[in-house]
Amino acid sequence: MSSATGEGTGSLEKALDVLDAIGAAPNGLSQNALAEHLSLPRATVYRLLATLVARGLVRRDPLRKVYCLGFRCFEMARQAYAMPDLVAAATLELRALRDLTGETTYLATLDGREVISLERCDGVHRLRSEAMLGQRKPVHCTSLGKAILSAMPDDARDTMVREAVLKPLTASTITDRRRLHAELRIARARGYAIDDEEIALGVRCVGAPVLSPSGHVRGAISVAGPAFRLTRARLELLGPEVAQAARRIGAQLLPDHKPAEGGGSTAVAVPGPWAFHGAHPIWSADGKRMWWADVLAPSIRLWSNGLDHELAVMEAPVIGLLRRIHSGVEELVVVSENYAQRLQANGDRTPVTPWLAQPVLAVCEGEGHAVWAAVALPESGAAIGLVRQDGKLDVHWRIGEAVQRLVWNPRDRSLYATAQQTGALLTLTPGHNVRRLASVPHGSGQVSGLAFDRDGGIWTALCDGWSLMRFTSDGHVDRVIGLPVPCPTDLAFVPDGSGQLVVTSARDTLTLDTLANAPLSGRLLVLAAMTP
Repeated sequence: MSSATGEGTGSLEKALDVLDAIGAAPNGLSQNALAEHLSLPRATVYRLLATLVARGLVRRDPLRKVYCLGFRCFEMARQAYAMPDLVAAATLELRALRDLTGETTYLATLDGREVISLERCDGVHRLRSEAMLGQRKPVHCTSLGKAILSAMPDDARDTMVREAVLKPLTASTITDRRRLHAELRIARARGYAIDDEEIALGVRCVGAPVLSPSGHVRGAISVAGPAFRLTRARLELLGPEVAQAARRIGAQLLPDHKPAEGGGSTAVAVPGPWAFHGAHPIWSADGKRMWWADVLAPSIRLWSNGLDHELAVMEAPVIGLLRRIHSGVEELVVVSENYAQRLQANGDRTPVTPWLAQPVLAVCEGEGHAVWAAVALPESGAAIGLVRQDGKLDVHWRIGEAVQRLVWNPRDRSLYATAQQTGALLTLTPGHNVRRLASVPHGSGQVSGLAFDRDGGIWTALCDGWSLMRFTSDGHVDRVIGLPVPCPTDLAFVPDGSGQLVVTSARDTLTLDTLANAPLSGRLLVLAAMTP
């Protein structure tokens, strides 16, 4: 028994020695070279190679007659790091960056105090960066490693830097911990890190961290090439592009945690006809009724006592709804691009005069029944401010992008806005400048609608993205909720404290095939408790 076990262990060790030798040779090794390097008989090496080739761990290059690591090795490496979603999400972005720059692009993750390469997309030039897949590099002197460090929680990053051996690999390698901390703070602020010939002379690279939807760093991507092509000035121009690509990759990743109990994506459709493009849900003061609009086949709908029905047909697309008190009676104000009308319970309408002269982009009710509005500027962009009693706009901000939705958040007494063209969520606090809270990549869907939960979370619907997204107050993605419809358009929490969420949806842009797979499109949906 012991003899057989010993022989088996010896064969295993020899096979591992073969793998180690081949893995250390970028250009592969011939059978004779392996036998000579390992001091093994050629017949033994032949048998070992035959087994390893059959299992996919080694492959033979028939032209050069050498052996290289097989693709099964890379598959096992990826499985070991439990990151198949990271590699899959990064592949297209790595190719796009390669096409944009002509240089080699990389995906890596942290392993101990080193970064390990998971994927590579080769550049188009003859002289290019060609680091091997699976190659390990120190974390302190690569753009990949510094990008990952910059995105880590402060305590974890400080521990990593404190325990790292800052070995100088070139004259440019950072070996002072205070200088490394300063560089990591800069990288964190701008969203990307630079390796200026710190690991190899003549090579520069720029990298950005990949964060999961909940904000945890999963890895980093980079662009690397010869220093004479990747000048410092060019790296500064490429940095934002790499950071944007990293954000798009992160938005595609699976959540790091399961949804909280009761927070699943089970959606129940409210009985009633569908809308071409539902939007603007708004609750009555007593929380017993909810109005919403079909924007494109203009009409106002009322959901009350579990029933949804059409209240009035409008003459123009609906831009927004306001809840107002007029002569002691709660009523609805329907805002179109060029006018506003009071809508009474019996369907009667009276114009609101005076009213804004400029085309209206979005409206909402603010503190003390004040009305905030965004109007289109003649050149481009929007002016945002309070609607005065004389029907003119008291402008507080001017921005260079169109606004799709405005919502007042009483929790922080600020206005929030969505800008679909850029995917931006904006925070507008009276007396302060506009702050970009977050940006959603176009590949994730178009930001559409806003709502706030009782814990301070900010929610938006992702039209063409089949989902809802929750952001924390500091702009980090905290949660993504899948939906059975591709185009959710707006959302509002039920005001009874249950955490239930009402979602409007659209069907006007969908193909027949998509509608067959998403038959609830255009319906009013109710989701279970969404608060964490």
